[in-house]
Amino acid sequence: MRKRMDGMLQAFDPTTTASIFSTKNQVKLTSEYFYESAEKISFFFEEKAFDDNGNLKQPKELSINKVGHALHEIDPVFKEFSCSEKVSSLLFSLGYKKPVIIQSMYIFKQPGIGGEVTPHQDNSFLYTEPKTCTGLWLALEDATVVNGCLWAIPESQKNGLVRRFIRGDDGVYFDRPSPSYDQKDFVPIEVKAGSLVVIHGDLIHQSFENQSSNSRHAYSLHAVDTDGCKWAEDN
Repeated sequence: MRKRMDGMLQAFDPTTTASIFSTKNQVKLTSEYFYESAEKISFFFEEKAFDDNGNLKQPKELSINKVGHALHEIDPVFKEFSCSEKVSSLLFSLGYKKPVIIQSMYIFKQPGIGGEVTPHQDNSFLYTEPKTCTGLWLALEDATVVNGCLWAIPESQKNGLVRRFIRGDDGVYFDRPSPSYDQKDFVPIEVKAGSLVVIHGDLIHQSFENQSSNSRHAYSLHAVDTDGCKWAEDN
C-alpha cells in the first residue's frame, strides 16, 4: 500500500487543487472537492504546506495531509486489503450483519507539519440509526508519541455520542459545541507498523502534530452496518 501510494503521489499534479484538510477549520475550508471525494481518490494538503504566496514550501510528497475517500472502491491495491476476509471476518466478529466500508483514507502525518486531529467521535460524522460506525486504523509505519500517534479516553465510548456533524443547505456544521476535554484523561496508543487499531464509533480520540523528522503513515477505514439500520438523511 505504501508503494502504491508513492506511485499515486508521483502521478499527482498539485496545481490541479489546493484543497486543505483541517479538523479545526473544516467548515471554512470544505469545498465541493471535499464532498465529491466520497466517490473519488482526492488529495488534501496540510495547512502548513503553503507559504504566504500560496506556493508549496516543500515537495508535494511531504505536503499532503491525506488521500481519500474511495481508495477502497477504486484502487485495486487498497480494495484488496479493504475487502479482504481478514477485515470482513473482524467486522462479523463484532456483530455486524451486512457491513459496508463507507470511506477510506491514507493519512501521512508529515514530518514537522503533520497537523493535529482534534478530539472527536467517528459516529459524529458517519451516522446511522442506530449508530454502527467502527474505525479500522492500520499503522503503515510505527506510531509513537513523538510522531503523532493516536490518543484516546479509555471507556469514553460508554458515555454515548456527544454531537453530530450535519450537512445542511448552507454547508456543514456541528449541532452543538465541543465539550472541553482534560488532556490528562487521554492515553497514547503507540503501535508498531502492521498493527490494526479498532475504534468504537463513540470513542473520543485525537492525535497531535507530528513534530518529529519521521512520517507516520496509516490507512484508515470506516465501516457501518446496512442491516437493521439506516443512513441518516441529514448525514
